[in-house]
Amino acid sequence: MSGEPAASSPELSPDELAAVGERMLAAGAQLEGPLTARLIAGGRSNLTYRLDDGASAWVLRMPPRSGRTPSAHDVAREFRVTSALASAGVPVAPPVVLCEDEAAIGLPFAVAAFVPGRTVQSRTDLDDLDDVALEATVARLVETLAGLHAVDHVAAGLEGFGRPDGYAARQVRRWSGQWDIVGDPALSPLATELGGRLAAAGFEQRSTGVVHGDYRIDNTLLSLRSPEDGGPQVEAVVDWELSTIGDPVADVAMMCVYRHAALDLVLGFPTAWTSERLPAPDALAAAYEAAGGVPLVDWDRHLALGYFKLAVIAAGIDHRYRAGATHGEGFDSAARAVEPLLEAGLQRV
Repeated sequence: MSGEPAASSPELSPDELAAVGERMLAAGAQLEGPLTARLIAGGRSNLTYRLDDGASAWVLRMPPRSGRTPSAHDVAREFRVTSALASAGVPVAPPVVLCEDEAAIGLPFAVAAFVPGRTVQSRTDLDDLDDVALEATVARLVETLAGLHAVDHVAAGLEGFGRPDGYAARQVRRWSGQWDIVGDPALSPLATELGGRLAAAGFEQRSTGVVHGDYRIDNTLLSLRSPEDGGPQVEAVVDWELSTIGDPVADVAMMCVYRHAALDLVLGFPTAWTSERLPAPDALAAAYEAAGGVPLVDWDRHLALGYFKLAVIAAGIDHRYRAGATHGEGFDSAARAVEPLLEAGLQRV
């Protein structure tokens, strides 16, 4: 991931870096000198540091030092799935070591090899791509997701990574319950109607595989090669903390839901993925199927579920913002995303 270090973000102390280095050496990594660390992402998710020893680079991921929840920020989960997928040919950052012993630095952490690449997060980042490069980039993104869903998760060693059946129904129950905790009472009639329709929808799950859960352009590392050099490529898919075993159709739907303009309000800035230069959701879905992805059964219902999920996520961000549990800019706009996302879900279901 890219971005400038945030001034308020915690640094890794020399003792902590030494402890990280010890675990890396024990896992077989070659270090040419003491490690240094630079924070390159943090805030809404895991903290991400670039580690350097003067000759090589790695990436360290760890939960925030405060505000952790038991199921979120699961670096062990990320490490397990990327270890399996690396052997299955999915582009991921090669894993190096997982340390779940919090005595080392006070938190669990995982280290992976550093993958050079570009992140395209904002509308400004997207301006660096001309129309030809953007079209090729979207094609590679869709092909990569189809390739992920083609992985035999049992053969890859991920049989117990999540429950294989009934994925959509569990998601409906989960996000309905979450709304009860964080939702705005004024919008509860909309949320209750959408959640009720989804609960009664009777999703048919014909496919099972690894679900990334948060797939869009800014959760990939890209090499923006010229057409003469083979064109843009996805060097690595990142941010696997929401991954599980489930219905791949839901993964495709979530990618398409993120195309809604309300994502800008959820994330607090004009995002690349909401740009009008990108294909519409149904065009992305068609491209995915053409790339060999799974049949998109119950497509409208999965889109509606995705809108519901994103609406609840936005409500949760606003809930924490109003409780004073967030720090920094970009959190104050999430509330305005909730109603249009619920309405979009009702239109689809």
